[in-house]
Amino acid sequence: MKNLLILLSAVFVTGIGSNALAQDKKSDNKEFVHTVYFWLKNPQDQTDRLKFEKSLKTFINSSEYIKTKHLGTPAATNRDVIDRSWTYCLSLTFKSKADQDLYQAEEKHLVFIRESEMLWKKVLVYDSESIL
Repeated sequence: MKNLLILLSAVFVTGIGSNALAQDKKSDNKEFVHTVYFWLKNPQDQTDRLKFEKSLKTFINSSEYIKTKHLGTPAATNRDVIDRSWTYCLSLTFKSKADQDLYQAEEKHLVFIRESEMLWKKVLVYDSESIL
């Protein structure tokens, strides 16, 4: 009887451990959303805007990790809760945080930053993982 209890305990503990590992692995595979707001120094300067857009589009169109992408400008909406002070919004999705980490290190991402950082005065990033 004692051996049976030890065996059942081992099976139970192993099952819990496996479940915890499965949960950890599952959290690594949650869709990851990376949203970046850019405030250009001279938002009215069309040359600056075209330079920024060209560099950013070149990068995001060649990234091997981006799942979906959106590059936009403030919508013509007006409510108390809306902030329209930014110049560009970039919203990207990735299969996982791991893919987003790889995206951060892509050489073309680093080139985009070097080419464009003198054009912006402020950048804010909002990252999130899916809870669905």
